[in-house]
Amino acid sequence: MHLITLIPGDGIGPEITKAVTDIFAAAQVPVQWEEQNAGQTTFDQSGELIPQALLTSLEKNKVALKGPITTPVGKGFRSINVTLRQKYDLYQNVRPSKTTEGIQTRYAGIDLVLFRENTEGLYAGLEIFDEHNGIGDSIARVSVTGARKICRAAFAYAAKHGRKKVTLAHKANILKVPGKIMLDAAQEAAREFPQVQYEDKIIDNMCMQLVTKPEQFDVIVTTNLFGDILSDLCAGLVGGLGVVSGANIGDDMAIFEAVHGSAPDIAGQGKANPTALLRSALMMLHHIGEHEHANNIERALETTLQNKEKCTGDLGGSASTSEFAQAIIDNLNK
Repeated sequence: MHLITLIPGDGIGPEITKAVTDIFAAAQVPVQWEEQNAGQTTFDQSGELIPQALLTSLEKNKVALKGPITTPVGKGFRSINVTLRQKYDLYQNVRPSKTTEGIQTRYAGIDLVLFRENTEGLYAGLEIFDEHNGIGDSIARVSVTGARKICRAAFAYAAKHGRKKVTLAHKANILKVPGKIMLDAAQEAAREFPQVQYEDKIIDNMCMQLVTKPEQFDVIVTTNLFGDILSDLCAGLVGGLGVVSGANIGDDMAIFEAVHGSAPDIAGQGKANPTALLRSALMMLHHIGEHEHANNIERALETTLQNKEKCTGDLGGSASTSEFAQAIIDNLNK
């Protein structure tokens, strides 16, 4: 039995979290949930965005599933996601994007995984405001250690999963110092994993190539800001943020999450699509070695996605969140 920290989140978070836990229960997945929350709802109730009880749970269990969380706007609070990533050095943001039968897109044959450095770059929080001159600076910090860790993680993943190629996306022609650090780190990792093909592309060309011929890519690795942009672009190629998974992984902790927002405008209406959180939960199962359970649920999900009337509105159907979850449950073990 695996003890997992469960963070329902805000907005539609509790609804899609319940859908996932119901599916896991029906599939008899050997997990026990330890629920702790964070975000706007928690702040409204207790005055704390990230309660100590949640941190204690994370540090004990080392694995978590997290729904979408709202950080209060305009009140000086840092992003909860960024805070957790930096506090626990969850330096790998891993975002698979794969075309799925039943999810209509303009593209076919896409199966790529993006590795985004998760703790440094322009999200490091190193900002200066010169009030006298009206100038704001944000420092894009890239360390040799951080670059080596994320590049090696991408190559190690490719080698482990039989992936053929890793592409580094960078802007070394303009951002020469951080760009060179990433290029050096990627080349070092490529030497360690010679069975994996390596290439690099300048970020603006990378964006064009992704929308003209995305099937040429396999594993992509890049810095924090570029990765933030590319990961949403890649999600758009395969159906949007509502159908892709995401994980924040460090050396001794991993938080798997829905990558979309908390959608407060439809909260409580039974309209939310739980696919993204479910797929993140399946990534979690593979991470803890429960491959058979993950594959069983994935097959049930894919079968359900091909039956439009059983899908939620954003997927072209008319089912509620709970009805969609029940359809997945009905397709288990078929």
